[in-house]
Amino acid sequence: MGKFDGVLLASDYDDTLYGTDMTVSAENVKAIEYFTAQGGTFTVATGRAHRTFEAQAPKVPCNAPVILSGGAALYDFRTGRYVCETFLPHRVKEDLKELCSVFPSLGFEAYHGDDIYVHNPNAVTMRHICRAQVDFVERPIDKMSEPWSKVILQQEHEILLPAQSYMLEHWGEHYEVIFSNPVLLELTCKGSNKGGMVLRLAEMLGISREHIYCVGDNQNDIPMLSVSAIPFAPSGCAPEVRAWGPRLVGSCDESCIAQIIGILDERYS
Repeated sequence: MGKFDGVLLASDYDDTLYGTDMTVSAENVKAIEYFTAQGGTFTVATGRAHRTFEAQAPKVPCNAPVILSGGAALYDFRTGRYVCETFLPHRVKEDLKELCSVFPSLGFEAYHGDDIYVHNPNAVTMRHICRAQVDFVERPIDKMSEPWSKVILQQEHEILLPAQSYMLEHWGEHYEVIFSNPVLLELTCKGSNKGGMVLRLAEMLGISREHIYCVGDNQNDIPMLSVSAIPFAPSGCAPEVRAWGPRLVGSCDESCIAQIIGILDERYS
């Protein structure tokens, strides 16, 4: 029996656990290993898909399935199997063709299994692909195989904001449309978000709501912060997250996950 038995800690990855130096700090790894050795359950809840997180998984000592694609999938890297996965509705191709005709400078990535299809790649697209260190296939929308677990719309923030409003106004009942950072607007099926998948994982593991803790830095993390007993955010979080009112800890580059585990260490002493 450990002091963290029945406790779940779910962390966003980029700019929360994964630093600007593109590493998971030794301090974070040591703290996570202590947390799990004491019976805690640690997982990552990321906007990355399986393909773009697979190379990162060995860097993180998770002992539970990982939440991928902004809440569209739950994948167990220990067994190499999806626990569950949701998909965008078939209508998404026609909706995106209309959206891109209204906002012709938009680019996007569509995720089909481990294939990444790209429409109209721009500077944001190329930076994102470079950070993820994966390849892609540029293809006309009609030629992209389905189903898609998620789409990432890519352009400068002042273009993505009206694109988000357009989607929510016209098709809001079909999609989650939420920013993962100012230049990446993520699209999943309605109801597929990090918060819902954290609750599904907790139920699967028999962990009660009052022992769920989540940390994240951007708007797509707010759904899981809202189910957290104490919602945490790194000090460099997006203004929308700060305004939402989480408990702020140090920055991503100050090993904020180790700081949170320190807070939980006192809470469960």
